[in-house]
Amino acid sequence: MAYSIIMDVDIKFCTSAFRHGYTEADIRLAIDNAIYDGYLEGDEDVENKRLLVGFDRKGNPIEIYYNILDKDTVRVFHAMEYRNIHNKLLENEE
Repeated sequence: MAYSIIMDVDIKFCTSAFRHGYTEADIRLAIDNAIYDGYLEGDEDVENKRLLVGFDRKGNPIEIYYNILDKDTVRVFHAMEYRNIHNKLLENEE
């Protein structure tokens, strides 16, 4: 079962997180209902970049990219429509 490691932390948003039209509410809902949260394959420890997959307010899957700043704070820097290139990651979560 997947879960988000960023629940119950302070979430900072870069303006780039909203570039594809997702709102803070969409992103927070996706975080609360994450089906994947982890490093991208091959990106471990690269700028502490993580991928989270969850659902927006319309029920559509979205990708959220973020960094862990400290034990209490994360920074979301990108959110976009989910792409099938991540299906392998989701299959490994089952």
